[in-house]
Amino acid sequence: MSNKLMMPGENQQPEKRSGHWLLAQIGKTVLRPGGLYLTNKMLTKLNITTSDDVIEFAPGVGSTAQITLAKRPKTYIAVEQNEQAAEIVRSYLNGDHQTCHINSAQETQLDSEIASIVYCEAMLTMQTSTRKKQIIEEANRLLKTNGRFGIHEMCITPSDIDSNKQRYIQKLLTETIQHPAKPLTPKEWGQLLNECGFEIEYEAIAPMHLLEPVRMLQDEGVIGCFKILKNLATKPDVRKRVLNMRNVFRQHSDNLAAITFVVKKKPLI
Repeated sequence: MSNKLMMPGENQQPEKRSGHWLLAQIGKTVLRPGGLYLTNKMLTKLNITTSDDVIEFAPGVGSTAQITLAKRPKTYIAVEQNEQAAEIVRSYLNGDHQTCHINSAQETQLDSEIASIVYCEAMLTMQTSTRKKQIIEEANRLLKTNGRFGIHEMCITPSDIDSNKQRYIQKLLTETIQHPAKPLTPKEWGQLLNECGFEIEYEAIAPMHLLEPVRMLQDEGVIGCFKILKNLATKPDVRKRVLNMRNVFRQHSDNLAAITFVVKKKPLI
C-alpha cells in the first residue's frame, strides 16, 4: 500500500478520530475484534474457491481482502462508502474481475443474486439496530440461494446479561472509540441473522484481545509490533487513546468478546 494514501480521519486530532482508523494510522493492520484467529475461522468455513463470486463490505485496510484475493475467486467486489478508504482498497486490487464499488452496505445499488459469498467484519457492531438489519438484508438480497454470509463482530456476553449493564458497556465503548458501538449478545446476533433470512451453519467466540501483546504479536508479527510501539512512543496523544481503549477492553473482559457466524441464505418457500 502506498505511503501517500491518506486514511480516513487522518487530519483530525487524535482524541476525535474513530478508534479503528486511529489504530490503522499507527500501523495496526488487523483491526478485527477476534484478530486473524477468528478471521481465519470465518474464511475456513466460507471456503472461498476459484468458482466463487465474493462481495466484501467495508474491507478497510484490506488484511482480510488480501487473504481472500489470494484464493483467486472468480470475482471480488469491495463495497466501501468512504472515498479515502476506497483508494486504499484500490491499491491492492490487481485483477480484471476485482472492483471497488463506492456506496453504502445497506444500499449497494448492485444487482440481486450476484454473489455466492458475502462477508463483513467489525462494521455491523458500529451500526444502529435498524442499520444492522438493513445491511444483513442487503447481503441476503445480493446472495444466490444457498449462498453464504460471514460476519466477524464484537459481542457482549453472556446472552442473559442484564440489559442495563449491556447498555452501559455499549455507551462506554462508544465514548472510548469515538464511534457509535452497539455490540449484541451471541443470542441476539443469531436471532438477527435468522430474522433476515439466514440459517446458522457455524458460530465461534474468541476473547476480545485486539490490543493484548500476545494477540498483537500473532496478528502483526515482530516488525509490525515494533512499528506500532515506535509510533506509540513518539505520539503521546495517540498512546493515551490506545491505552484507554485497552483498559476498557480489560476492565470488561468478562463481558466483551469477538464472535463469528457463517450462515446460509434460506431458499424462498
